[in-house]
Amino acid sequence: MLSVALRTLRVRWTGFVGSFVALALGVALLTVMGLALAATLDAPDRAPERFAAAPLVVRGADTLRVATPIGDRTQPLAEPRALPATAVAELRRLGRVTPDRSFAVRVPGGPGDLVGHPWSVAAFAPYEIVSGRAPRTADEVVVGGSWTRPGRRLRTDQGSVTVVGTVTDRGFEHAVFYTDTRAARLAPRSTQLVVDADVTAVRNAVRDVPGVRVLTGDGRRYADPDPGRDQAALTALNALFGTAGGVTGFVSVFVVASTFAFAVAQRRREFGLLRTAGATPGQLRRTVLAEALLVGVVASAAGCVLGGYGAPVLVRRTVHSGLAPAWFRIPDQARPHEWPSAWPHAWPYCAAFATGLLVALCGALAASWRAGRTGPLAALREADADNRPMTRSRWAIGTGLLLTSAVLLFLGTPGDLLHRKTYVTRPMLLITAVALLAPVAVRPLTRLLTWAPARLPGAGGLLVREHAAAAVRRTAAVAAPVLVTVALTGSLLGTTATLNAARAAEVRDRTAADFVVTPPGGDGFDAETVRALRAVPGAEVSASAGSAVYVLEDGVALIRSGARAADPAALAATARLPLAAGRTADLDDDSIIVNEEWARHTVGERVRVWLGDGTERTLRIAAVLRTGTGDNGVYVTPANAVGAAVDRVDVALRDGADPAAVAAGLRAALGERGGRVRTADRWITAVSPGTDRTTRLGLLLVLGIALLYTGISLVNTVVMATADRTRELALLRLAGATRGQALRLVGAEALTVVAVGALLGLLVAGLDLAGIAAALRLQSAPAPVRLPWPALGAAVTACALLAVTAAVVPAARTLRRGAPSPG
Repeated sequence: MLSVALRTLRVRWTGFVGSFVALALGVALLTVMGLALAATLDAPDRAPERFAAAPLVVRGADTLRVATPIGDRTQPLAEPRALPATAVAELRRLGRVTPDRSFAVRVPGGPGDLVGHPWSVAAFAPYEIVSGRAPRTADEVVVGGSWTRPGRRLRTDQGSVTVVGTVTDRGFEHAVFYTDTRAARLAPRSTQLVVDADVTAVRNAVRDVPGVRVLTGDGRRYADPDPGRDQAALTALNALFGTAGGVTGFVSVFVVASTFAFAVAQRRREFGLLRTAGATPGQLRRTVLAEALLVGVVASAAGCVLGGYGAPVLVRRTVHSGLAPAWFRIPDQARPHEWPSAWPHAWPYCAAFATGLLVALCGALAASWRAGRTGPLAALREADADNRPMTRSRWAIGTGLLLTSAVLLFLGTPGDLLHRKTYVTRPMLLITAVALLAPVAVRPLTRLLTWAPARLPGAGGLLVREHAAAAVRRTAAVAAPVLVTVALTGSLLGTTATLNAARAAEVRDRTAADFVVTPPGGDGFDAETVRALRAVPGAEVSASAGSAVYVLEDGVALIRSGARAADPAALAATARLPLAAGRTADLDDDSIIVNEEWARHTVGERVRVWLGDGTERTLRIAAVLRTGTGDNGVYVTPANAVGAAVDRVDVALRDGADPAAVAAGLRAALGERGGRVRTADRWITAVSPGTDRTTRLGLLLVLGIALLYTGISLVNTVVMATADRTRELALLRLAGATRGQALRLVGAEALTVVAVGALLGLLVAGLDLAGIAAALRLQSAPAPVRLPWPALGAAVTACALLAVTAAVVPAARTLRRGAPSPG
């Protein structure tokens, strides 16, 4: 039996090639995502940078540690503590102490990430003078790199300075070195010190100071700026590749299963002939499974090899786009040419291979089971028309998935629906359900789309309608990749656009100010600048600082909430907080404004919290904010955010004040300190979530990989379907159709099928976005649904071009060779 089936390979090789291509590419995608995900599990060992030559560094408390019944819980402090003066004095008796200071510096035309330091710490990197000399006066600086030269006068946000020297570029920062005295005025707080003394004596001197760390050896890297950036980058990449792997895994499994089922369904005539010749249902099933096993093993192996070479390409593109740090790469031992030593990195290959083989067998089994149950005469009859495209199992699974999607979409927790991982992966169930039930909609949609063409003179429109409506399985199989393409494009881009609109609306509703003033760097405004802004005639000024508040939820989870510190009276004049209970004016130094996400959020209730510098307080809840899209933090007074720098100044106009005069006064108050004065509308536009380049690129990466595969799968499926229509083309020619008419008919039918898939994809996207809109309304953040029509139009156009080309080119080759007899 198997030999008979294999001997027919010569005449049905396109089905095997199509299945092989779909499976190999699917396994390759799974391998690429698995290797990229595996590479995010370990951060590289980074050596100290700024303090590589320092004897040791004493760092003030920068971590909050809270004891719980299941162990200590930690969070990084928003405002690290400086060492107490008594401890610093004790260290000075032990040896030379050099305070470290860092602050942002802005120079028009210079690097955007300039950071200032006192000259005394330059030797600890070590930085070495390349040209010029060290700074001696307050208006002299030494810069790192070659972007400027000695003698040049620079205008900075910290005042005008003269470059008197340059030092080597160490690669990890763009440094500007001031005299120690000038640096101390620009950054009064110092949270870490370099100490040249015996390490044991230093430890003994600070052992009674809570949270202080003495850093030596490789531990000195924790004194570098953002020491956890490598681990944070890996965490972000893990989430990115995990999400991309989930999406591409679903798409590849969906397409492979659909392709194998369609390839088996194409062979109904062959199965009918074999049943007539005496083949049993079991023999048919074993034959199909043996073929699927053979194709599955070879294609999965080829996919693993292809994915092994494709993963480094993806990683390089990720690094080039800025989504990954420059050191991120796939280990050499995970490459195919290094497989003898690749076993520690082999699990992505094993998982992808096993998934591909399992999907191939399941896809073939589902279709072969139905073919084996069909009698000989019925099989021959079904070879020409799809009179039962929907089986009981397809009805049951499709309906079950549709109901499950509805429950998750409309009855799930609203806040969970707005999380990125949730809204990226949620449409998958709905896509599968609609794809399984698609044959039900094929005939009605086809007749609707071809209603007008079928009434035009000539038989072309009528033939398109009848061919597409009669071959339901073929139409549904070709429409499936289009359905996935349109549904993913509409759901992912539409969800982010809708959420961005909701967040922008929230910011707009909360802002009652006429102007917003922001500092040029990340260190905020000093007290003198804030006083100058408050003195502007006609301006009601609310200066706020970003900080954090920590709360222990359920006795075991230490949660960090973003906080803003502001004067309650000024805050009430420049902001419209989305209050669910309480009043903004009731905020004082003994209270806090929280949001509904907190476990305890009853007005008047007292809650135990830790402030941004780790100070423990018990504060009364003065008001409660609505949850919204999740960006509503907490509010405290400046007394509960000691050390937090003012990073935003909201300005409301007093009665009768001239807006132009107030704006000019604000700019004059900033002077050489630098800063930006914008109207509230321009500031809202600037901070809109849609401007987040990293999020946008990450989403496009996820979507691009999935859509590239669905595009290839569309071409593959259309070629398979067209190759199965040799008899139809022969009948058309015998009926008198010209070669051009036959090709136009094939192209028009391909366009019709693409339109069917596009409409089903729009249905999925619409239902998904309806769930998002409902969740936003429940979160008190209503926003109109935003369908990405330009992207959808581009996706449908690309699918149409691919489908028409993939249908017309094989048909033209068949007609050029001369179609065989339809008998």
